[in-house]
Amino acid sequence: MEDELIIALPKGRILDEALPLLAAAGIEPEAALFDDSSRALKFATNLPGVSLIRVRSFDAATFVAFGAAHIGIAGNDVLMEFGYSEIYSPVDLGIGRCRLSVAEPAEQAKDDDPRSWSHVRVATKYPNVTRAHFAGRGVQAECVKLNGAMELAPALGLTSRIVDLVSSGRTLVENGLVEVEKIADVSSRLIVNRAAFKMRAGEIGALVERFRQVAGDAAAA
Repeated sequence: MEDELIIALPKGRILDEALPLLAAAGIEPEAALFDDSSRALKFATNLPGVSLIRVRSFDAATFVAFGAAHIGIAGNDVLMEFGYSEIYSPVDLGIGRCRLSVAEPAEQAKDDDPRSWSHVRVATKYPNVTRAHFAGRGVQAECVKLNGAMELAPALGLTSRIVDLVSSGRTLVENGLVEVEKIADVSSRLIVNRAAFKMRAGEIGALVERFRQVAGDAAAA
């Protein structure tokens, strides 16, 4: 439908945390997004003319930036990495909290001082953020782009350090790594396509205010 409003949601843990917020904002999918046996990617909702799409976390921002979706949810890690000027992020939803950090083998870290680095070789799926972070400290960063299994890079000699999202830190510990530097705190944001917001200000603005209220209520709880 031509005037259909599309909301892009990231798969995985963020989706699990986002669905209660959507329900509190009055938006519920007609099909179970939790059903792993389903390969469906688009779902109608209880609101006529509003649909949800389920995509990879990095792709939610891309769908919104290029206007294929009007609204979405994305971590500020993704927004920092791609820097889409077409995206407006009016609400911090307070979900998906973690941090983007530099980690290295525990044995290496015992005698290492990040303040002494002049050049680093890092495995990450955030090369733009990583280079900018280290450049700000006068450190040259050689980034090896990986989309997963970052923790293997030091063990197999690909790089000596990684930059990745860290929540509990359990995955690092289990792979013999420790955090040595935090780049940024991360949480998920409500994102809006700027052009769509101008053209459908009343409709999208009302949804933004619903999410703002829901996020505020959740933070106060």
